[in-house]
Amino acid sequence: MTAAPLSLDRVLRALEEIAPLALAESWDNVGLLVPPSDASRSIGRVFFAIDLTEPVLAEALSQKADLIVAYHPVIFEGKKRFAPDRAADRVVLAAIRAGVPVHCPHTSLDVAKGGINDWLCEGIGEGTIAPLEPRLDDKAAGVGRAMELPVAEALDVIVARLKKHLGVERLRVARAGDNAVRSVALCAGAGGAVLAKAGHVDLVVTGEMRHHDVLTRVAAGTHVILAEHSSSERGFLHVYAKRLAALVPGLVTVVSERDREPLVSI
Repeated sequence: MTAAPLSLDRVLRALEEIAPLALAESWDNVGLLVPPSDASRSIGRVFFAIDLTEPVLAEALSQKADLIVAYHPVIFEGKKRFAPDRAADRVVLAAIRAGVPVHCPHTSLDVAKGGINDWLCEGIGEGTIAPLEPRLDDKAAGVGRAMELPVAEALDVIVARLKKHLGVERLRVARAGDNAVRSVALCAGAGGAVLAKAGHVDLVVTGEMRHHDVLTRVAAGTHVILAEHSSSERGFLHVYAKRLAALVPGLVTVVSERDREPLVSI
């Protein structure tokens, strides 16, 4: 399929409509972190990934991507120099050499209504959803999510449902006895700090959490599910890509097949 040429500005405006960059956390680094080599570059094919590693960048270039949307920022902290012996720096330098721009939404996509955290809620089941930390902007649901299920369910039922939603075979689970689950707090990625602000709930769900935080939650009667950092996020890319394509007719979107969670059970 041949994509119709579109301006970079038009595609970036559509991405902004899905996840306004102003919603990102103050500590974050979001937006067009690698600009195009040619400001008039046409965009026909957009490539999506969670982590822009060297194999993933090679895949994007082989797919002839005109724009890469990498959820995690390819440049995060302030840098004084780029070092070829660091893989993360090599990725940025290679993208610059190829002239391919890289847009990174990160926490703006977490906070936005219909973003990653709302998608993660779908893996828990039906229920009422509210932000753990509301934002005033009407386009933002806020930081983290709190869920109240219509009826209490067994933890194993929720675990099975979440595995299917995330497309994973295993989840790490810390049980707090045989307690049924009615109230849930969740946050994709590394959600320990966000979930620490939630009151008592029956279950917390995130990608990763500190060992002692898990112990504290279990001692208080709360189950913990850890999905691994990027596995709690990656499945949303297909939703993200479809939404962008719907907003920009003629645009071709591709989700990486090489982008994957680095931690696996063996």
